[in-house]
Amino acid sequence: QVQLVESGGGLVQSGGSLKLSCAASGSISSFFSMSWYRQAPGKQRELVATIIRSGSTDYADSVKGRFSISRDNAKNTLYLQMNSLKFEDTAAYYCNAVTSLIGGVRRNYWGQGTQVTVSS
Repeated sequence: QVQLVESGGGLVQSGGSLKLSCAASGSISSFFSMSWYRQAPGKQRELVATIIRSGSTDYADSVKGRFSISRDNAKNTLYLQMNSLKFEDTAAYYCNAVTSLIGGVRRNYWGQGTQVTVSS
């Protein structure tokens, strides 16, 4: 089993920056992918950013150019650098990991979430 623990959320001013962390058990370099999702009250959970095993990244259009996903394999930690924050970025942010097993079996894991609130 993979355990994920997010941290770094808080209250920030519009236009400000924040860096989220996701500490994972195991070796994240072996994971198929790691992602950040977010969910605002009453809304669907949406994919924010993904990094796959090769290191390639992808971003939601709403955060492209402002957010950056990265990882530190030595620390088994995933990061989300959030710049130029907008009020619309306010949400609970969740860390996700997908492990790829032999035979093509994949398992999906979630953290508890960390709240990001951007003041307008």
